[in-house]
Amino acid sequence: MTMKDKKILVVAAHADDEILGCGGTVARMVQKGCEAFTLILGEGITSRDEQSDTNKREHEIKVLKKQVREANRIIGIKEVFIYDFPDNRFDSVNLLDIVKVIETIKEKLKPDIIFTHFSNDLNIDHRITYNSVITATRPMAGETVKEIYSFEVLSSTEWSFPLSFLPDTFFDISSTLELKTRAMAIYNSELRDFPHPRSVKGIELNSAYWGMRLGCQNVEAFKCIRRVV
Repeated sequence: MTMKDKKILVVAAHADDEILGCGGTVARMVQKGCEAFTLILGEGITSRDEQSDTNKREHEIKVLKKQVREANRIIGIKEVFIYDFPDNRFDSVNLLDIVKVIETIKEKLKPDIIFTHFSNDLNIDHRITYNSVITATRPMAGETVKEIYSFEVLSSTEWSFPLSFLPDTFFDISSTLELKTRAMAIYNSELRDFPHPRSVKGIELNSAYWGMRLGCQNVEAFKCIRRVV
């Protein structure tokens, strides 16, 4: 199978995780001929404050969904699937419900590669998303997913102590970093000012941090969970 024949699915807990985690890599793979899709599991709003105005809350979710589609369009995603599991409360949901959503999208798309969260992130939704992906892609006969990679999400992965994200797979995103930062800029409500890691400068510095260790300008780092060749 050549690169142009491969199909990618990004499974993320929240809007912006997909760009922070693998936006540059996916953009590069799409340029090489891959088809890429994104699944966002959580609504991403309700944990932030006590919001008594239901209309305002619904408007914010509507705006966020529009941002998801625009940000993913920039990196070349073909289609985005958005669900509404409660923000930062995935542990209040039956794990099977999340697994079934992933299985449904997986059966529809039959991806070869999945990018998702790291198992030991600080954020509970990230950890549950990882567990749900692993459950939904059990390596049985007929399973189409041959590669699974965990990505880091700034202001979550590096805030989990003790630090345990030890990547072993690296993608040079020197040619697509600009697409990643442009896509992330669409999520204006999610960005913070430097030195917060979830800032444009934080994204650029993190990719340079991995890059200089590998003789590249900019790199995204991943932990390979499974690869069948």
